[in-house]
Amino acid sequence: MHTRQIATLTAICLLGIVPSAWAADKPTDAQIAHIAYTAGVIDVEAAKLAISKSKNKAVVAFAQDMVRDHEAVNTQALALVKKLKVTPQDNDTSKTLTKAATDERAKLTALNGASFDKAYVANEVAYHKQVNGALETLLIPSASNAELKELLETGLKIFQGHQQHAEHVAAELK
Repeated sequence: MHTRQIATLTAICLLGIVPSAWAADKPTDAQIAHIAYTAGVIDVEAAKLAISKSKNKAVVAFAQDMVRDHEAVNTQALALVKKLKVTPQDNDTSKTLTKAATDERAKLTALNGASFDKAYVANEVAYHKQVNGALETLLIPSASNAELKELLETGLKIFQGHQQHAEHVAAELK
């Protein structure tokens, strides 16, 4: 399903990544593909951490949704990349995402209980706000392939739903 192929991008700013993580230059489709795949892997790893650490049913359910969505999307995104004959290209943005995610995961790993739940969900809310902005201002305008651009636009709608879900869970934790 095309709407699921793009959800990988939800993690682009995962774990408190600031806008400076974005490359100054307009990314190519190959770079966007690598950013998307990297972002999906990062979100799955964070969600799996939440599933293993949290005892809160709402947090676990949210994390399970993220694993389900992003694992399915990564499989489909790789199929799209193959279809489009695009080789994902590593870049400064994907490297920065990986480094920041590793740092944040270390912080989250040190937390337990309600402190972990609140920190995990707060990161999810923040990154969804950032990814929605990045889609609107950088990724969608930078995509040159029409099919990729369409998927990014559809993804923006999905990510807005993820943001609402994360905000709902955050409200439950207060």
